[in-house]
Amino acid sequence: MERRLTAILAADVVGYSRLMGIDEAGTLKAVNRHRTELIEPAIARHRGRLVKLLGDGLLAEFGSVVNAVACAVDIQRGAARDNDNVPEDRRIRFRIGVNLGDVIVENDDIFGDGVNVAARLEAVAEPGGIAVSSSVRDHVGARLDLGFDDRGRQTLKNIQQEVHVYAVRFDRPADTTGDRKPRTPAPETTAGDDRSIVVLPFTNMSGDPDQEYFSDGLTEDIITDLSKISGLMVTPRNTTFSYKGRSVKIGQIARELAVRYVLQGSVRKSGARVRISAQMIDALNEDHLWADRYDRDLTDIFAIQDEIAHAIVGQLKIKMRPEEVRALESDPTTNVEAYTYYLRGRKFARSMTMSYLIMARRMFYKAIELDPDYARAYAGIADCDSALYIWYAAELPIGEILEMTEKALALDPALAEAHAARAIALHHADRDQEADIYFARALALDPNLFEANFHFAHRLFKRGQFEEAIVYFERSAALYADDYVSPVLLAAACRSLGSDEEARNWAAEGAARAERSAEQNPGNSAPVHRAALAYAQIGDRKRAVSWINRALAMDPHDVITRYNAVCVHAVLGDTDRAMELLQQLLPNSSAYQIGWFENDSDLDNIRSDPRFIKLMQAIARQ
Repeated sequence: MERRLTAILAADVVGYSRLMGIDEAGTLKAVNRHRTELIEPAIARHRGRLVKLLGDGLLAEFGSVVNAVACAVDIQRGAARDNDNVPEDRRIRFRIGVNLGDVIVENDDIFGDGVNVAARLEAVAEPGGIAVSSSVRDHVGARLDLGFDDRGRQTLKNIQQEVHVYAVRFDRPADTTGDRKPRTPAPETTAGDDRSIVVLPFTNMSGDPDQEYFSDGLTEDIITDLSKISGLMVTPRNTTFSYKGRSVKIGQIARELAVRYVLQGSVRKSGARVRISAQMIDALNEDHLWADRYDRDLTDIFAIQDEIAHAIVGQLKIKMRPEEVRALESDPTTNVEAYTYYLRGRKFARSMTMSYLIMARRMFYKAIELDPDYARAYAGIADCDSALYIWYAAELPIGEILEMTEKALALDPALAEAHAARAIALHHADRDQEADIYFARALALDPNLFEANFHFAHRLFKRGQFEEAIVYFERSAALYADDYVSPVLLAAACRSLGSDEEARNWAAEGAARAERSAEQNPGNSAPVHRAALAYAQIGDRKRAVSWINRALAMDPHDVITRYNAVCVHAVLGDTDRAMELLQQLLPNSSAYQIGWFENDSDLDNIRSDPRFIKLMQAIARQ
């Protein structure tokens, strides 16, 4: 039985029985024409697969969520154009639902909750409209010129959990053929829904840049808490942190994000004390609805987070469900020292070098020493161990890593980080079908979890599924502004698909981020060799060679540094140097890294070299 995470599109003809009653032959002819001339070409154009026809409906799947939604919009726009000269009671209109979910594959058919939710979303879509789940909405983000209207959490037929539903808002494009006129766009609003809010990154007022991890962590946890409340529309973290360090007026932020309220604040942490200031602003008239200052012991940090969330709920007069109250009051740990160690560890872990991973691991273990029931810390250890195991061939039995993820899940079965850690470990244990189930669960629990998006993208890239990998790498790059790895891999994925201009744009973004990180962390070789690779992808030979030589001097034994040195010289066309470095690297390469050779486009220039072919053949025989 094969399982995979996929985007599912379900479509159905509106009022099919009524149309058949009016004109059976004409309706059949019109529906078939729409299918062959509009729907099937749109699915093919957006690289989808028509799974099956279901009477007056159909089911299709896509490797890319963005492609699935773009296809749905093309279908609805095309159907609207075709209906221009058709009497109202004879028009063929569709309802479409799009979901991202785990499916079971059998004989080219797909089954499971992912399919069922897509079908139920289609049923609640408006005639001529598209309904999507929150995970679809979050993955599409701003990549398509669309809007999303929040329809709230809904109980869908035969679906156990409530689904947060969004209606896709799109306008018909101008059509220069005939006398057809485009639909008038909806007027721009100055503020969003009465229960929509953005939490801006809290300002670090400690005077110590090293305390940035704490203010960022506090912001993330407030966003997470507010997101648990079904009556509140909360802007995701990735969008929120795009405003960090920028001087933007409240009204402009509200217009750009279509939100009514803005929460902003500051944090000053000093020893065992913390001072947090927060204020809630109505963007419609920029009135300050609520403000407070908390000057407390650091041990009160979780109580402060809860008080801020309850203050917002009270201002908006939102009635929370009992389970939401329990979720809001359920803290991941009650030990503030463990919490600060966890935040530090998470910051280190994302650097992905051996030394930083080891430091992160120490932080997580310290957190567990202080709180043995801290599920997020167990998941963090598993993530570090997985990275050390696959990239640095560390002697860490994969079984022990899996046990660590089991511990995290046992402590908190609803923790997205624990499901992601389990998925990563299963992937590295060559149990990919199981891994995909846990990736799907992690992304369903928290579509904005960096680790789930980043590592699932890695899995897709390694298999050569570049278009799908791009979706998740784009999200991880958006979720974490200091992530310079995702842009560099995005450049490679885009180049593999022939999108050279987009590849150069991502490489430039990767170079800028990596340079910034190298300045902030002068002892870390990771941003240095990633910047070198980005410059090679751009075609800046001088900088690429200079930066990779600097990285090798800083950390000559680091496996990822040495691998990226191979890639830099391969991209630049220095075949002999690339092969020399590759032959030196192979004896120290893990099986996972060797598996990366197969689809990494950075090596394309040396694939036809007889020495490379011979090396790969030797590996295959082992």
